[in-house]
Amino acid sequence: MLLPPGGAAVLFLQVPEGKTVKNRVHLCLEPADRNRDAEVERLLALGATEVADHRRPDGTGWVVLADPEGNEFCVLRSAAERAATP
Repeated sequence: MLLPPGGAAVLFLQVPEGKTVKNRVHLCLEPADRNRDAEVERLLALGATEVADHRRPDGTGWVVLADPEGNEFCVLRSAAERAATP
């Protein structure tokens, strides 16, 4: 995990799937100043498209979006949302 001073944290994870196309970076975003659902709505209004919705009834989960060029990224719950979930 990279934690630049005053910047966003960047976490790199390995996935079990093998590489099938050129290397790409997949970002997972954690909103700092709004909740996950508000951030998803903001990004959709800016031109993102929803690829998959992994939100669960208990409030956990994430949403996979794609930017206008098709690059996928996830929107996770904020730290405050995670802290409020038992």
